[in-house]
Amino acid sequence: MSLRGRKVLVTGADGFIGSHLVERLVAEGASVRAFCIYNSRGSAGWLDEASPDTRRAIDIRLGDIRDARFVEAATEDIEIVFHLAALIAIPYSYLAAESFIDTNVRGTLNVLEASRRAGVTRVIETSTSEVYGTPSELPIRESHPLQAQSPYAASKVAADQLAIAFHLSHGTPVTVLRPFNTYGPRQSERAVVATMLRQLLAGQAEIQLGRLDTRRDLTFVDDTVDGFVRAATVPGIEGRTIQLGTGRSERIGDIFEIACKLTGNRARVVSAADRIRPDASEVMVLQSDPGLARELLGWTARTDLETGIARTIEWMRHQPSPPTEAERVQL
Repeated sequence: MSLRGRKVLVTGADGFIGSHLVERLVAEGASVRAFCIYNSRGSAGWLDEASPDTRRAIDIRLGDIRDARFVEAATEDIEIVFHLAALIAIPYSYLAAESFIDTNVRGTLNVLEASRRAGVTRVIETSTSEVYGTPSELPIRESHPLQAQSPYAASKVAADQLAIAFHLSHGTPVTVLRPFNTYGPRQSERAVVATMLRQLLAGQAEIQLGRLDTRRDLTFVDDTVDGFVRAATVPGIEGRTIQLGTGRSERIGDIFEIACKLTGNRARVVSAADRIRPDASEVMVLQSDPGLARELLGWTARTDLETGIARTIEWMRHQPSPPTEAERVQL
């Protein structure tokens, strides 16, 4: 099934994965409506950096996913909804759990209700591997029990279950996609790969990170986006949950060594207290079984880790560094 001419809505279109997805959908010939968080600058986030042709091709709507009437208006005449809008920062979720419930759960409810009323043909609900917590067995399959170890993870468990409940209760054509650790250009520099690369590229001799013994299944953003596109076009996957991951896990310490080699900076790690989760909240390992994605979507991750990190480095070299804490205070 082709996306050419199909009317699609992307929530969270201003963000990391969302902006890459919008660009891919435009390239596929879809008619794209981009739902971005309202702000006084009128910015569409990363879509401000898109090419002029892409910007002209998309219908940008600035609003808030928590506003049910606005979400309903944005969904009017839409065939396919990609729901990516969410609060995702795990440390912030310890401090502001209510915000995560409002955005990730109530926001998802608004999308599901609007999609049901609009009669959309497919809703892609974006999950996260964090819903598994530290797994009881590896690799992790979609049938693994869910164990939220942070307020963020709890909000995503609730959103996923709400999506499946709408499918079972109302026949809403929902598919839950569960990406593992996506990385690449435009990712928040709070994320582990982006933060280590920014510090290494700045020539710092001491790099502030959290634990080095945890392991993550890292998927390059272009591969994750390809999974979203396939999930929108493959028939018969309504009500299914499908993981997107490489099937491998890497120690954060080993990822750091790769980053040092590729940047040419032989720095050392200093433990940063604000990057350490409470012991019981830390997820020690995430490693997917990508078999179902291969079977149902014909999808596999194609970008190896060194290539993906090298591409991220090349992009970051041309991006200004964010202001330091001292600079933010002066502003």
